Amino acid sequence: MTAEPNPAPLPLDYLAERACANGSGERPALVLRDGVLNHKALKERVAILAGWLARQVPEKGARVATWAAKGELTCLLPLVAARAGLVHVPINPLLKRAQVAHILADSGSKMLIATPSRLKSLDDGDVPARCVQLEETAALEAAYEARIELEPSKADPDDLCAILYTSGSTGRPKGVMLSHANLWLGAVSVADYLGMAQDDVTLAVLPLSFDYGQNQLLSTWYAGGSVVPLDFLFPRDVSKACAKHGITTLAAVPPLWVQLTELDWPEEACTPLRRLTNSGGALTTELVDDLRAVFPQADLYPMYGLTEAFRSTYLDPALVDDHPTSMGKAIPFAEIMVINDDGQVAGPGEEGELVHCGPLVAQGYWQDDVRTAERFKPAPEGSHYGGTAVWSGDRVKREDNGLLYFVGRRDAMIKSAGNRISPQEIEEAAIATGLVAEAVALGIPDERLGHRVHLVVRGTLDPQEQSKLPKALLRELPNFMQPQEIHWRKAMPLNPNGKIDRTALTRELAEGKSS
Repeated sequence: MTAEPNPAPLPLDYLAERACANGSGERPALVLRDGVLNHKALKERVAILAGWLARQVPEKGARVATWAAKGELTCLLPLVAARAGLVHVPINPLLKRAQVAHILADSGSKMLIATPSRLKSLDDGDVPARCVQLEETAALEAAYEARIELEPSKADPDDLCAILYTSGSTGRPKGVMLSHANLWLGAVSVADYLGMAQDDVTLAVLPLSFDYGQNQLLSTWYAGGSVVPLDFLFPRDVSKACAKHGITTLAAVPPLWVQLTELDWPEEACTPLRRLTNSGGALTTELVDDLRAVFPQADLYPMYGLTEAFRSTYLDPALVDDHPTSMGKAIPFAEIMVINDDGQVAGPGEEGELVHCGPLVAQGYWQDDVRTAERFKPAPEGSHYGGTAVWSGDRVKREDNGLLYFVGRRDAMIKSAGNRISPQEIEEAAIATGLVAEAVALGIPDERLGHRVHLVVRGTLDPQEQSKLPKALLRELPNFMQPQEIHWRKAMPLNPNGKIDRTALTRELAEGKSS
């Protein structure tokens, strides 16, 4: 399939209509544990759920949050909320009470749909006063009992459609505002450059609260294909699901790919795979070789993205062997510019900041004008699209052949196991325990994780008290934010400005010096 050169985006809920109208109504659309929905059934259920949800939350533009594992409700809510004129706020099921409370309060969600255990984990005051809490099973039962169908929406494609919360280098998670057009064109773009078709089956292993994870659904449905959602406990669960469902498309992040390549894959799991996609961290040359060895018949698509602009680049599979460390070139509907420190377009081989222009650029950060102004700025002079661009903070260079290469980041954000982690969140949690006076969270390069989370702290000298810190952090932070190592110090190194010297600490830990 080929992307339209000047596409006219539609309201997001039209994805259900499009797949069904293309003659794929009887084809599977969503394969759940307790049954299969074809595209016709998916279209009907989106209409019914939207009709019920619009009655429950009649205020247009109100936020509806979901906090649950992958299932019928969480998979359909992106389309359902769009049709009901509401804004979907998917919450990562790995998050814990403190992070969820922040997202609910910050977004001002009017409804939270979650599993019973997750609802019970919240304390009084964690949920906004006017936010209705509802168990996901009860929500489904109520919707199908009422059976109020809602016609396709007439929303402006530029209307706000979803808020995805993501961590940055400082502060609490911030909500990235995505329009119908952002999500629609993202689906069109990915379906196009991956060459997806109606007979494709995607195994959705990534969290649906990530733009990468949510696009597993949207791009597959745009192409008329089928999605198999999977919440796995062990890597072996992924290979078993591939064999069971004849998976053709598998998306993952580098740490998961490392684990998957260490498995003994049966032929029935490997043979159907047509494409592997990677984001959330760069592939190493060694990992590319391992993936080639395990999945020789599958095309490999290394990709780079940021939630503020969804996806920026991909590397053509034909170029992977000769350029395994490249980020590739811009995806359809994206314009990628490299701007040097003088504000000019960088020359070949010259380092500069990656600036993403075009219709995939998000609308900014929810209720945060300051941070929006820092990241969302006018496009550089000479941009084809103009308007607002995302200045990523990532340092890249473009070689003579047009391929982009990642150099580094300006900020201190940690990327571990495909998760973007704010050092400040970890530091604040450590200080809040009362055991720590100063804290610095750092990402130290790690072959399997991308970064290992190290926490350097100054505080109590009592070993018994120090032993309480890991337990306290387990209560307050999700598993992917837990420090792999904690270093206690009597004093922190300072830079000439009298601030903690994070660079010196990073260098010391990376070199393996003892504390």
